[in-house]
Amino acid sequence: MKGEEIIALLPYTEPFLFVNDIEVVTNTHIKGSYTFTDDAFFYKGHFKGYPVTPGVILTECMAQIGLVCLGIYLLKDKAPLQDMKVAFTNANVEYLKPVYPNERVTVVSDMKYFRFNKLKCNVKLYNSQDEVVCQGELAGVFQV
Repeated sequence: MKGEEIIALLPYTEPFLFVNDIEVVTNTHIKGSYTFTDDAFFYKGHFKGYPVTPGVILTECMAQIGLVCLGIYLLKDKAPLQDMKVAFTNANVEYLKPVYPNERVTVVSDMKYFRFNKLKCNVKLYNSQDEVVCQGELAGVFQV
């Protein structure tokens, strides 16, 4: 399954889609990226004159790439994924640096376990200087 196929199966659309491409995906690892454009809806009110990407949006980007995209890949041989549902069950994230408008970020995720359609991963989000912006453990449950 290719990155474009995984992205097409995501249960999100603009303006709440935070995945541009998937570079690498295996049964235990995924790497993808997203660019936060300066016209994104959340910048308009998040710090007057000094827009910064909200932590909840960074967590969502990490979850979409590092959890949901990997889950789609792991479930690729199950029932039709067009009807897949996912519930975010846990997030423990540490924020270290800001992400600004027009910045490209890369998400790297390594699976801790996948049992009974519950996926738990260690996820890191890097900025364009390859510095860790945030990192943590994310989990979700998939229904196919």
